[in-house]
Amino acid sequence: MKIFETRTAPNPRRVRMFLAEKGLLDKVEFVEIDLQKGENLTPEYTARNPMKKVPVMELDDGTCIAETMAICRFFEESYPETPSLLGETPLEKAQLEQWLRWIEYYFFMPTGMCFQHTTGYFKDRMNPIKEWGEECGKNVEKFMHFLDKQLAGKEYICCERFTAADINAFTTVAFARVVNIRIKPEQTNLQAWYDRIKARPSAQA
Repeated sequence: MKIFETRTAPNPRRVRMFLAEKGLLDKVEFVEIDLQKGENLTPEYTARNPMKKVPVMELDDGTCIAETMAICRFFEESYPETPSLLGETPLEKAQLEQWLRWIEYYFFMPTGMCFQHTTGYFKDRMNPIKEWGEECGKNVEKFMHFLDKQLAGKEYICCERFTAADINAFTTVAFARVVNIRIKPEQTNLQAWYDRIKARPSAQA
């Protein structure tokens, strides 16, 4: 199996952490794609993923799977003997789905929009709207405040153990630094949680 990625991008990092936690990094070959040079826009890459995003996984038979959580779901279901990161019971799965959606829609996406619309990184292929990017940045800060409150007295975001929710939130907090959004000194719950996740070996994957 191959995973086409840009190692410095947040979505591929989410997949790498997921695989590292499950002990499956050696199951795939990682192929670097240069987003700034537009290698994801080539006909060859578009054939693998018509959305032209990273990461995308190519199975041995040529089947391709795009989207971070779809790739993670493939490994979760394919290797049930490894630690579960997407829930074991119906309740855990439902709680995780809730948190994964919250993190995706109210945290990760606004962070990405802030990056795209304020940095000009992709100005050759999109119309950046600075005001929109700045508004998204404000929403990111609001979610970090919300997350700090939710983490009061908790080691992890949900299910009382490490899950994909922690991976997705951790990589988003790290990515937000690119647009100068950081954990505030008063957000002690969020900072303690971030430090715990950063200390895990998978955070260096």
